Amino acid sequence: MFGNNKKTNNDNTALSTTGASSAINTIVTGTKVEGTINAKNDLRVDGIIEGTLHCTGKLIIGTDGKVDGDAHCQNAVIEGKFNGNLTVAEILDVRESASVVGEIKTGKLLVQNGATFNGNCDMGQSKKIKSIPNKRSEATAS
Repeated sequence: MFGNNKKTNNDNTALSTTGASSAINTIVTGTKVEGTINAKNDLRVDGIIEGTLHCTGKLIIGTDGKVDGDAHCQNAVIEGKFNGNLTVAEILDVRESASVVGEIKTGKLLVQNGATFNGNCDMGQSKKIKSIPNKRSEATAS
């Protein structure tokens, strides 16, 4: 009754009402990732990422999270540390515990009292991040 989010169709196959589009990828505390990450859903970082990040959803950097490199996402909430080039298509929310350093491009910017925000910021972009680049298109573009 409560807590059961599955429905059964006529042939008794279980179907989940929670689709993959609502999934959140998580890099937990104590995990370090180096390289390129492509995420089609939201991504929460409580560990460390060094490299390039493409996220068609929301990027959340928790208070213990750290991202060094380039990041491209639809929306972002930063509570931890970001250092590098950040492109946010819609809204960048920098919380009071955050430290952001680098080149920032965003549609809208929210910076809470107490946050550290150093670098260049271009605002007013409103293009949606539609897809994640694949290795073939990157290789042919070079």
